Amino acid sequence: MKIAICSDHAGYELKGKIIEKLKAAGATVTDYGTNSADSCDYPDYAHPMADDVESGRSDFGVAICGSGNGISMTANKHQGIRCALCWDVELAHLARQHNDANVLSMPARFISVDKAFAIVDEFFATDFEGGRHVGRVNKIPVKK
Repeated sequence: MKIAICSDHAGYELKGKIIEKLKAAGATVTDYGTNSADSCDYPDYAHPMADDVESGRSDFGVAICGSGNGISMTANKHQGIRCALCWDVELAHLARQHNDANVLSMPARFISVDKAFAIVDEFFATDFEGGRHVGRVNKIPVKK
């Protein structure tokens, strides 16, 4: 599995731990930054990560910032991205099962490392259910 990952300064430390976990599980991980805990702007990292997933170079993405909101809002500006903000295991499960989320966003300031690991495990272990959800997911991108 190929995973693109990014964070801002608030998510930098958690991102490093998630990268270690994903690599230990055999994933190929592309890190789009940030590369320190110095204050930065999350869109500078979210857009390249989202481009990578949207283009198919990566299968999924992980985006981490303080609240998880800004980085997920940025990723969701991309038509092919379905980024879900998850702070609980059940949300991660439903994001994949019902919404076919392809990017997981997490709020580094509101969850523990253990909780983040459990969320990541559930997100990547859950398949899209399809069925009645397909039509809904297909309506997400803006049609011009």
